[in-house]
Amino acid sequence: MTEKFANVTVLNHPLIQTKVGILRNVSTSNQVFRSTLNEVASLMVYEVFRDFPVKELEIRTPLEKVNVKQLSRGITLVPILRAGLGMTDGILQLIPEAKVGHIGLYRDKKTLEPVEYYSKFPSNLSETEVVVIDPMLATGGSACTAIDFIKKSGGKNIRFVCLVAAPEGIIKMTDLHPDVPIFTAAMDRELNDHAYILPGLGDAGDRIYGTE
Repeated sequence: MTEKFANVTVLNHPLIQTKVGILRNVSTSNQVFRSTLNEVASLMVYEVFRDFPVKELEIRTPLEKVNVKQLSRGITLVPILRAGLGMTDGILQLIPEAKVGHIGLYRDKKTLEPVEYYSKFPSNLSETEVVVIDPMLATGGSACTAIDFIKKSGGKNIRFVCLVAAPEGIIKMTDLHPDVPIFTAAMDRELNDHAYILPGLGDAGDRIYGTE
């Protein structure tokens, strides 16, 4: 965390930062981009859930009874379509029991505001820890709109995970949803006139699916 952005955790682990460099590189192929993004997501999970509440459960080893720890409540992953899907499988590799909701948003090219076109969440959303996933936190519009929908649907305990964040998006998230911690692998410099993150890594969705 930084003093200026107290709700932000930047994950500076050397393995994560090395892979972020691969993702930034314009020469990285779509295939390598996809696989690396999943790897980064898996690595980020450890820090995102570092303070997750646990409960004790008594089990029997081959020799005797012992108390072990397990997660105290369920987890719901909510990728923001479509780019958020690129990180979801990496997280599911470590938390395969997590449920997955979806929210579809696109950015209006004139107003730059997010428009919702699809949303579906598990019925027990309020009983789970919700992890909203989107590789890019740019203006913060899509993230804030997604969190608005999740809260209206009953979500209470929410975390936001992204690969790269711009100060503008962090400020908007902090203003509108100060209760939602942000986990990112990089805090970049600024947005350009087209609301792209600088230095950034381009359009994550296009680079994942080869549609640029």
